[in-house]
Amino acid sequence: MTHNLLRMKSSAGSIQLCLVSYLLLLSACEKADESAETAAASGGTVVIAVAADVDALIPPLVSGVQGRQVTDLIFDRLAEIGDSLNTTGDHGFRPRLAERWTWSADSLSISFALNPRARWHDGKPVTARDVRFTHQLFQDPEVAAPLAALLANIDSVTAPDSLTAVFWFKARSPRQFFDAVYNLAIVPEHLLGSAPRSQLRASPFAKSPVGSGRFRFARWEPTVSLEVVSDTGNYAGRAKLDRVIWTVSPDFTTASTKLLAGEADVFDAVRPEMITEIQKNPALRLVTYPGLEYGFLQFNLRSPQRRSAPHPILGDRQTRVALSMALDRESLVRNVFDTLALVALGPAVRGYVGTTGTLPQIPYDTAGANRILDSLGWRRGANGMRARGGRPLTLSLVAPTSSRNRSRMSVLIQEQLRRIGAKVEIESVDNAAFLTRMKDRSFDAALGGWRLDPAPGIRQTWGTAGSRGPGGTNFGSYESAEFDLHVDSALMTMDPAKANAHMRRAYEVIIADAPAVWLYEPLSTLALHSRIRSVGLRRDAWWANLADWTIDPAARLPRDNTGPAPTQ
Repeated sequence: MTHNLLRMKSSAGSIQLCLVSYLLLLSACEKADESAETAAASGGTVVIAVAADVDALIPPLVSGVQGRQVTDLIFDRLAEIGDSLNTTGDHGFRPRLAERWTWSADSLSISFALNPRARWHDGKPVTARDVRFTHQLFQDPEVAAPLAALLANIDSVTAPDSLTAVFWFKARSPRQFFDAVYNLAIVPEHLLGSAPRSQLRASPFAKSPVGSGRFRFARWEPTVSLEVVSDTGNYAGRAKLDRVIWTVSPDFTTASTKLLAGEADVFDAVRPEMITEIQKNPALRLVTYPGLEYGFLQFNLRSPQRRSAPHPILGDRQTRVALSMALDRESLVRNVFDTLALVALGPAVRGYVGTTGTLPQIPYDTAGANRILDSLGWRRGANGMRARGGRPLTLSLVAPTSSRNRSRMSVLIQEQLRRIGAKVEIESVDNAAFLTRMKDRSFDAALGGWRLDPAPGIRQTWGTAGSRGPGGTNFGSYESAEFDLHVDSALMTMDPAKANAHMRRAYEVIIADAPAVWLYEPLSTLALHSRIRSVGLRRDAWWANLADWTIDPAARLPRDNTGPAPTQ
């Protein structure tokens, strides 16, 4: 009996062992199949056609869209905003460099636990010291980071140990978590710590950056092309594409031609006149989605020659109002964009806090514009153009050649302002020269455009901090204590209704002060090669999920078969 029982137990044990072995083998086969499927889906090259080069490759220095696209792929944040673009609390944010986070009881600090597997592309571990260093870099006046004003509520960052970074805030705010992660792409202290803060653009790192993202920098030939490649050993998993290349053109026409000729796969500046040709091309497809951009005619309120003095023409609010009244914005938008844009509401886009309902606008009224200019002493001469005290009502208008939309709009604006006796002299400059003119405040008027954050962070572009602070992007030097008060109040209150009321009042103030004419809010339209399977076109950054894009293996082109670059 005992012998039989032992034999039964032995048989049962053997069966159990075989079953376990079978399950392990099945699991291994399934994982192998998954790996094979992943490998088959991975690979390929995406070429993006752009009409301007990157302005910088170090995150604190970036202000242009092209620079943002590249650095967003090379560098990581502590957490990534969700597709809903929620900016209140931490709902929807996904772990990235931080595995998890903990709020203090008083909500005045957030402790981030870093992923111990996270590595820089040179193999060094990412530590809390890097996080602390990054915050210091963004806030250093010598660096003059364009986004520094957005981090004003972060008091400091500490690193109690190598894998814990703690953010300390000056006050509670609905955007605390957003402030800590969205604009802070973490950079390596061991490579940038010894670089002079005022000379970061000249550092070796500026030409060959090292990040921790799923793509790593490969090469950059300024004004020609820039390439990133999949970091095949990345802690978050390799990018599914082998490489992404930005091919740089001197203007819109050349950039769009590369798409239509099959030399590029992605173009994000589609114009109405291109749509028919794209739709006829079986190799291309169009994707339209809500955007976060707006365009405007910016007035410089300070003298370009002496910033301490007001602009001799545009420093006067009534003159700016008259110029605004002379512009038929609906006609401008229809002529330039057809149905691919709406008339802008103000320094915001539809759907933002404070933009619900209608915002009061300066009306299109040429008769009213003429009456105001007459009352201010601007008299018409024999040629129909106005002057006052020997000074002609003449303004230069700077427009970047990289934007055909703005170039076309400059001509239309010139004609509409001519009708009220204002002479506009158009200055068309390349993108680099345009940015220099803006940063130097060396212009009368300029056709500008902003791509916004998911939250209304307009302090740096239209607030006093952005006018006076180093690196500020309030290029027209508009300053209003009332505007600042309502923006700050909206950003600090925990009450959504109060935030909406404060932002609405801020928009009403700035629209009435007319530091700019709010022209257009374009719909985002992306042209893609049909072999590309895009995912997650986020409203604030279509490229945010580019590491998960794939290319149909059966439809790959010769440039897709280069293969992944070896991990350094």
